[in-house]
Amino acid sequence: MSGKNGLRIVLCWHMHQPQYCDLISGEYKLPWAYLHAIKDYVDMAAHIEAVPDARAVINFAPVLLEQLDDYAAQISGFLRDHKAIRDPLLAALVAPVLPAHAEQRMELVNNCLRVNRQRIVERFPAYLRLVELAGPFLENCKDLLYVSDQFLSDLVFWYHLGWLGETVRRNDLRVQRWQEQGNNFSLHDRRELLVLIGELLSGIIDCYADLADSGKVELAVSPYAHPILPLMLDLQSAREAMPDVLLPELEFYQGGEERARWHLREGVNVFEQYFRRKPTGCWPSEGSISKPVLELLEEYGFRWTATGETVLRNSLRKTQGEDAVAAHDAVLQGYRLGEDGKLVCFFRDDKLSDEIGFNYSTWHADDAVANFIHHLEQVAAAHPDRKLALPVILDGENAWEHFPENGYHFLRSLYEQLAAHPTLKLSTFSECLDDGVEIASLSDIVSGSWVYGTFSTWIGDRDKNRGWDMLGDAKRAFDRACNTGDLNSEQILAAQLQLAVCEGSDWFWWFGDYNPANSVSDFESLFRMHLSNLYNLLDQEPPEYLAHTFARGSGDPAMGGVMRQGQATD
Repeated sequence: MSGKNGLRIVLCWHMHQPQYCDLISGEYKLPWAYLHAIKDYVDMAAHIEAVPDARAVINFAPVLLEQLDDYAAQISGFLRDHKAIRDPLLAALVAPVLPAHAEQRMELVNNCLRVNRQRIVERFPAYLRLVELAGPFLENCKDLLYVSDQFLSDLVFWYHLGWLGETVRRNDLRVQRWQEQGNNFSLHDRRELLVLIGELLSGIIDCYADLADSGKVELAVSPYAHPILPLMLDLQSAREAMPDVLLPELEFYQGGEERARWHLREGVNVFEQYFRRKPTGCWPSEGSISKPVLELLEEYGFRWTATGETVLRNSLRKTQGEDAVAAHDAVLQGYRLGEDGKLVCFFRDDKLSDEIGFNYSTWHADDAVANFIHHLEQVAAAHPDRKLALPVILDGENAWEHFPENGYHFLRSLYEQLAAHPTLKLSTFSECLDDGVEIASLSDIVSGSWVYGTFSTWIGDRDKNRGWDMLGDAKRAFDRACNTGDLNSEQILAAQLQLAVCEGSDWFWWFGDYNPANSVSDFESLFRMHLSNLYNLLDQEPPEYLAHTFARGSGDPAMGGVMRQGQATD
């Protein structure tokens, strides 16, 4: 369809996990980077690889790429040189001696229950039996002393077996053998499973690079540690979409522009290191943009960026009025800021993106794909003589555990039917630009993110604001330490990296009582750990408040809170 009229469909998947590693001790505090890798990052690549004319945009957070590389190196080091694995859960998979104390056993059992029960546990009778047996023991921690080591071995084995991607499950004879065996896994079995996990982890980055070489994937990047750039540049930008928001005591983030540039520069460097090419596009963390952010992205040479539909609607309302807001073709065009702008910003179709993220998991795959394509055909039919692009943008990992078989049937059918469609054309953002899709101009942009078009997920709540104040304190301590000249260049580099991790968006995402208690606890404690590490690297005593919990959760949001819908539903 190159050069012809028609509707281009851009599927953009964002792969992102925050830094779970304690950068001082080297220990991983949560396992989600490697677990999503062996399940989702592997599957997402395999589906694209399997369909000849498939196309997609894959965006990686650089701090995730580093963790994937580190996990692969850990497993290789363990298998070749007997080095310790620095993730306790992964280490337990191959530990000859499992924990003896009741509290340690309870922690291991609890960790092996953190999985989608309906889609994973209940799919495998042997795993379900172990989980059902674990229930009574967890009610009385001391009873876990009577649990056999074989029970723990089988449970941790099934946990990792359950997390494997569906494309691996269907094609790897070892996995099929283990599933048939069901129980009584030996230490050799566990080591074999670790070998498989190592194979998967070590191949992920090269697999995506190969897909990019073949033209099936356009690779894009986010700022290094996934910070909310508009707020780093100007905390007051939150008021553009939320005039009445209650902001932190911190009036501005000291040196915010310098830090934003650091994240962009370092993000590009890490991307080039792993993928051997320059990124042409940038999904700014959480699709968070502002006029200064767009100007920065253009300065750094990016060809395109993207954000949420509500940001576009808010901007059109401000600059062109309600008629422009209501236009059905608004989200189908790219936009430049001003007449002279070079960077093109695309805007997410919220409805169709959220159908995948929140609704289709309960549908039969054939019905879901048919419904999705029907919507696309209606859009295409309404604009038959124009070159337009419809962006579908969402998280690349968290939705699939809610689908049967990790979304295998939905994703494979989606790619196959779109690739073979006579009028719809799978494309990438750069291909859209090369093909001359319609580009309009915006005289101004209202700052916001893909979530509701605001920054409410990261600022404005009491606990979120407290997090910003704590981060502001740490940044001032960092600046003072750097200005005194007491730190050598190596110490400054280590502190810069630790500061970057503290600036990530995920900590603020999870602060707020509307989130689940376990997730809030995990990320709140990680945030305080990272801040404390920063003070230690600066040779300063951490503030007393870092020893105390400041955020708790009691909510039960859709999909466990790992995803949000693009538009507010209340």
